[in-house]
Amino acid sequence: MDVWLSNLNFAGSPFSKKVMKLTDFKLNYLLVLVLLVDLGCVDTKKATYFNDLASTTITTNTPIPETIIRKNDLLNINVSSLDAQASAIFNAPNLLPTGVATGMAAEILGYLVGNDGTIQFPILGNVKAEGLTKDQLKESLQKKLIDQNLLKGPIVSVRFLNFRVTVLGEVKNPTAIDVPSEKISLLEAIGLAGDLTIYAKRDNVLVIREAENGNKEIKRINLNSAELLSSPYYYLKSNDIVYVEPNKSKVASSGRGQQWIPAVLSGLSLVAVVVVGIVNHP
Repeated sequence: MDVWLSNLNFAGSPFSKKVMKLTDFKLNYLLVLVLLVDLGCVDTKKATYFNDLASTTITTNTPIPETIIRKNDLLNINVSSLDAQASAIFNAPNLLPTGVATGMAAEILGYLVGNDGTIQFPILGNVKAEGLTKDQLKESLQKKLIDQNLLKGPIVSVRFLNFRVTVLGEVKNPTAIDVPSEKISLLEAIGLAGDLTIYAKRDNVLVIREAENGNKEIKRINLNSAELLSSPYYYLKSNDIVYVEPNKSKVASSGRGQQWIPAVLSGLSLVAVVVVGIVNHP
């Protein structure tokens, strides 16, 4: 372009110099834009799930983890028998009736597992719950009700009212998720949190789980691999925490090395206005 301009009959004139300046500015501006686009490039392989998974059938024996009752758990315990009136007293702690004036339905309370690991059950008194599964607590209560001749043929059901998992980090909506069904997979939890962002590190998702002895188990999951489908961490347990780390692009964009980009773009816009004013000046 410089050769073309020099061959024109107005080469060397003030107007040609202004055009040359504007041309150089446009080339530099284009170069900066190319660099910015290059910085924003993302590896699509790392932005998708299960890259190594083809159309197939995967046989898995991944069991749904059995949740162990712990201190401060909130349980719904329902007791039924042929004598509904006799059974009602054992269900009273599950509900707190509100005043008629409020017009609201009864609030679900449940049985709270105390610091001593027991629940306070009507007539039976303190009953051990900590360290048991739901089925074990159910069998224990049924046996006590029969042995003390309180009910004939009682049917007991136990559910968790505080089954919750938490998803943090590079997801659209970091949140704590209540799980009434007591069954949720890692993928379901991520979906309920709005899915991963484009900046999420999919090959290194962190799952923090509290063991029965109180220790914290740390497991890193690769969502790009089909191995997740047979992992014991495919299904989450109550109180699991899922943390999604940011990838290098997100870290770089928030670092000091990238903080000049807004200033440069603002400066280029100002220069463009000035150059156009010079060229158009009579």
